[in-house]
Amino acid sequence: MDLVSGRGVEVTIGSAVFKNPVFLASGPAGYGLEYETVIDLAVLGGVVAKTITYKPLVGNRGARLRETPSGLLNSIGLENVGCEAFLSEKLPAMVERGMRPIVSIGAEGWEDYERLLERLSGTEGFDAVEINLSCPNVDIGGMAVGRDPELVEKYVRRASEVLGGKCILAKLTPNVEDIVPLALSAEGAGADGIVAVNTIVGMDIDVRNRKLVFDRVTAGLSGPAILPVALAAVWKIARSVEIPVVGVGGISSVDDALKFFMAGAAAVEVGTAIFYDPELPVRIIERLEKDGIPERLSG
Repeated sequence: MDLVSGRGVEVTIGSAVFKNPVFLASGPAGYGLEYETVIDLAVLGGVVAKTITYKPLVGNRGARLRETPSGLLNSIGLENVGCEAFLSEKLPAMVERGMRPIVSIGAEGWEDYERLLERLSGTEGFDAVEINLSCPNVDIGGMAVGRDPELVEKYVRRASEVLGGKCILAKLTPNVEDIVPLALSAEGAGADGIVAVNTIVGMDIDVRNRKLVFDRVTAGLSGPAILPVALAAVWKIARSVEIPVVGVGGISSVDDALKFFMAGAAAVEVGTAIFYDPELPVRIIERLEKDGIPERLSG
């Protein structure tokens, strides 16, 4: 399966052609604007904006972040400005600065999801959507939907129907026994690509004060600790579907990114690492432009 256009490091996923296969993952980079003084965001293949819902959300109470020896626990809870503010303020600002926006969408339920899709329908300024079917830090939507192949199919199919012509990416959760059925459901419902994976459920305890760190008890673990899990997911999915796979989870070096391509990814997303190494995505692009995109390993 030829996922690369053959011209430089350009990659095609569905109807969208990206100038390179290196994206910023949804979440750590906010709406990309927060990093405009640190790196040239216009050189990236895409910037996945922070997940939006139809109405603004304030997110979770209490502690939201906790460093671990090899990663980061977060319990943000999909805090976002809502679709109206995103479309009127954030999206135009991203486009104005030369970014390639990928709109990440979530929902507090089916009705909320349908309203969001209808609002996005026909909107210009972006041609790719990432459906967040995997956030572990909310009670409704997110991972609660993303663990069920039938619900994955329902949500992806509706996005494909309403947002016809745009590239539809389905971001999956690793917090299941087998991720492949979820990927197959998304593919069957019309997804143009699979994004694997979101954070892994974890928790922490404050020993000194004898209490839980997070009000919700658990949180989402990201960073280097989850790289092997994400790699395994990409390997399995890439050998089970006929659509491109975008690898994300634990990339903290150029070599980490190359591993995902060798596992079968058509593109990669960098997330937590930009907190401490914001120029990493640029270095990955430079390596790919110098040496080309690594071939997928057989097996």
